[in-house]
Amino acid sequence: MPKDGHFINRSNWLRAAVLGANDGIVSISSLLVGVTSAGMVSENIALTGIAGLSAGALSMAAGEYVSVSAQADVESADLERERIALEDDPDYELEELAEGLATRGVEPKLALKVAAQLTDHDALGAHAREELGMFGLAGQANPLQAAGASAGAFFVGGAFPLAAALLVSTIYNIPAIAAVAVLALALLGAGGARLGGAPMRPALIRAVVWGVVAMVFTAGVGQFFDVAV
Repeated sequence: MPKDGHFINRSNWLRAAVLGANDGIVSISSLLVGVTSAGMVSENIALTGIAGLSAGALSMAAGEYVSVSAQADVESADLERERIALEDDPDYELEELAEGLATRGVEPKLALKVAAQLTDHDALGAHAREELGMFGLAGQANPLQAAGASAGAFFVGGAFPLAAALLVSTIYNIPAIAAVAVLALALLGAGGARLGGAPMRPALIRAVVWGVVAMVFTAGVGQFFDVAV
């Protein structure tokens, strides 16, 4: 357990890692189950899995980089507007900060004193926290870090069902892929909950259930086409 007893400081990297790993397991296992159900030969199944793993990891990296960059841009723009407002009308901004503290339960006169002290210490930081809900100011969102974490987690997660497909003969492919995927999802759900200090059972169940739904659906699609390639 963390020294302060809280796990919220892990939420950003844990979210990216769980999302990437879960997407890797579900996407690759569903893809492999689908093409196997359609009658694809083993050589092409392996190629499909490797291509899917590579494309998925790069897609996760690109998606995280773009989305986190957009978040960082919004944060920077808001901070710049707040900085300009502090320069143009510092008295109004001081009153606004005091009002915000008062609405959270601080006695009005004390709120004004606290707002003045916060302004003297770090005016922009105080307004970013109280008005914008931002902690740490600019740089909180790191696009490259998020991209790397998600891509790496996707690759590791997707490698499990792909390994099952490569190591097991074609006639047992689907049961092997499904079993490995369910086990990996269960471990991911439980492990993510453990790292976040949350109950493990609900996290494990939802990870496994949605993974099974995805595999069943793609197996049905594969059987519908039933075209050997």
